[in-house]
Amino acid sequence: MGNAVNDKSSQMDYIQNRIDMLLKVLDTIDPETAGIEEIDRIIAMLDELEQKCKQFRHNWEE
Repeated sequence: MGNAVNDKSSQMDYIQNRIDMLLKVLDTIDPETAGIEEIDRIIAMLDELEQKCKQFRHNWEE
């Protein structure tokens, strides 16, 4: 996933892949044993996804 994501189709694929990855992480978390680290990781993943979406939105406006 180190390649540049420039066209809209690739950007949508990137977002979908990141959402799928987030869902897999959520599925593996045991709510009975989860701690702060797991919550922090989820927040970090959401923050990264938000930043990428903002970047793509900016590109789409051009």
